[in-house]
Amino acid sequence: MNDQLPAETREGLARRSLLGGGVAAAVSLAATPASAADRPRATGPIRAAVLEYVDQWTHGKGLAALLTQAGVEVMTLDVSKPASGQLIDGQRVDLIAFGSFTNNDAAYPAYVAEEAQSIQDFVARGGVVLDLAQSDQLGASVAYLPEGLSARRADPDHDTVYPIDAEHPLVAGLRTVDGRLFTGRSTAIRVSWETLASGLSMCVLMATAPTGLPPCLLEGAYGRGRFLVSSLTLDKVYDASGQTPIQPDAAIADSVAFFTAVARYTSMVRAGTAPKVVPTPIPTEPATGPLVGHVDTERARIWFRPGADHQTLTRWQCTVRKGSGVVTVASTELSAFNDNTALFDVRGLSAAGTYTYAITPKRFDGDFAPLTGSFTTGPRSGRPAVVTMGLGSCAPSGANTIWTRIADEGCDSFVMMGDTPYVDSGDLEVARGKQRAFLKVPQLAELIRSRPIWATWDDHDFGGNDQAGDFPGKKNTRRAFVDYRANATFGHNSAGEQLTDRQEGLGVYTSFRRGPIEVFLLDPRWFSRTEPSWADPTQTTCLGGIQWQWFQEQVRRSAATFKAITTGMIWDDKENAEKDDWATYSYEREAIFDFIKTEKIPGCFLLSGDIHVSRALNYGPRVGYDLWQYIVSPMHGSTIPSLNVPNPALVHSAVEPYVFLKLVADTTVTPATLTATWINRDGRRIFEVRRTAAEMGY
Repeated sequence: MNDQLPAETREGLARRSLLGGGVAAAVSLAATPASAADRPRATGPIRAAVLEYVDQWTHGKGLAALLTQAGVEVMTLDVSKPASGQLIDGQRVDLIAFGSFTNNDAAYPAYVAEEAQSIQDFVARGGVVLDLAQSDQLGASVAYLPEGLSARRADPDHDTVYPIDAEHPLVAGLRTVDGRLFTGRSTAIRVSWETLASGLSMCVLMATAPTGLPPCLLEGAYGRGRFLVSSLTLDKVYDASGQTPIQPDAAIADSVAFFTAVARYTSMVRAGTAPKVVPTPIPTEPATGPLVGHVDTERARIWFRPGADHQTLTRWQCTVRKGSGVVTVASTELSAFNDNTALFDVRGLSAAGTYTYAITPKRFDGDFAPLTGSFTTGPRSGRPAVVTMGLGSCAPSGANTIWTRIADEGCDSFVMMGDTPYVDSGDLEVARGKQRAFLKVPQLAELIRSRPIWATWDDHDFGGNDQAGDFPGKKNTRRAFVDYRANATFGHNSAGEQLTDRQEGLGVYTSFRRGPIEVFLLDPRWFSRTEPSWADPTQTTCLGGIQWQWFQEQVRRSAATFKAITTGMIWDDKENAEKDDWATYSYEREAIFDFIKTEKIPGCFLLSGDIHVSRALNYGPRVGYDLWQYIVSPMHGSTIPSLNVPNPALVHSAVEPYVFLKLVADTTVTPATLTATWINRDGRRIFEVRRTAAEMGY
């Protein structure tokens, strides 16, 4: 494959391969002389130490059985011993193999963290490591790889595998159908369950597309040995017993052929006859964003992350224009602490103004195409205006025309209400990677560069399904959220001081006003179940005392005609086993409603998402006027019909995929109107609720 590359590219790859593998391996070998037991055997059967896991999705295994069928002597990896201590009959094993989804088992992350150096030494002396672990939520990077080599797991699943280096010993001779490998497998088990996003100084042997991206089998050289990193589920051919097939005969035969090739290849590595590894060029990571964040009448926050080629340029500027004239130039500096993201705080703007912007590095002599976009500031407070806002929850991290539909419907701003995106991990690198991949979705990238975006989180971007404030990784997910969003504020710090930058703090709640509507984005996750409730000390809190105090102050002083009280989780009972709904914290929910009624605050309504069903409910005059809840979910294609439960307050409902809410607040008419329309990505109206200010306490 690489013979067709330009000579200078091949030379550069060779240099990178040497620096990534050969030099580091030489240091390791010099520092640790091989004992007799450590020296690779020139002949005899391949010996392997295997760690595999019966996961909750495939309920199967087969790695040890398949290697045994390939003529390999197999033992269970002894996690109490280093890689060099894995012995069969007193001889070091030649192959260490981790089965599919083993990183869901606590034994795997503990072992590879504790024994990273011994794994590297094992490979440097001529061993082979085969890693089939998939779940990127439990560690996107393959952590034990030596400096100079890297491989990252990613979330998308695939049903196709293509040979990229068809002459390689691990690929040659495998059965192909219409140019594809491993066809005819059970559709219940994706052949590449999750995938690999990239690999530095690694060779792509197989991929899920003919282009070679994304890869699903990577090879890396280190000293005399090899690392093989894969997302293939070829070992999942038997049930939990390791005996009863869960794949068709042809698929099992393909798996046997692959692991036979692994055994043969390991023999070649042991004998020093394996082909040289020529790393595959990895495309340069492009910039993420720009994203227009909080915008009011005088200020805008603009966010971006430069591509890999420009992250060494730490000083950047954002030039903002109105018409042909420059209004202001804002500057910022990159910081590794914020994952090399940049946030410009643009001041000195005027209400209802349309602006363009261009982001460029400061004092850079090379070629750089400015990152451009536009935005419109909010209407002046108190003036008649029409605002069209989009809102949604439960969004996909793949291409989706719903984002284009939101723009086509004339939404001048958008609110991400949680599970936007799905992170499902407390690992900082994973969380940042998921946020970055989400903002790179082409249709979403186009939307966020040209209109204000605000965001809160729900359970999946906070940490995982039904997670509460005792989630141990919440500081990491908050760090990633703050790094990849541009709200005006992100909760409070420990002293209760409202954050105006990206310091560490508590929660992500915020509020903003755009003309006649003010949105209060509550955080029902950070504080939940961490302290006694401010509403009932015998119960546990949802909002936490600090956030409750903030909410009261913000709502009391709001002069907006319409006030959207917004959380990711719904305001009534999901009626399933999960506890992340406001029925679980009914004492705080009722206290919020009592506060609105006692303070005689007009114009309030409720927004939520989460349940993969869209609903509109009218609770009657609970706050002195009819209080409505608008549930909008999901923006992706997966619905949950069982959560469309009966409720005396239910007025409309729809089990509909790819839905967002179009909210139009109009104070140019008397009385002012608030129109909420549920729309799918094809533009079809699902249902609509229209209310007037006179019906909302005015």
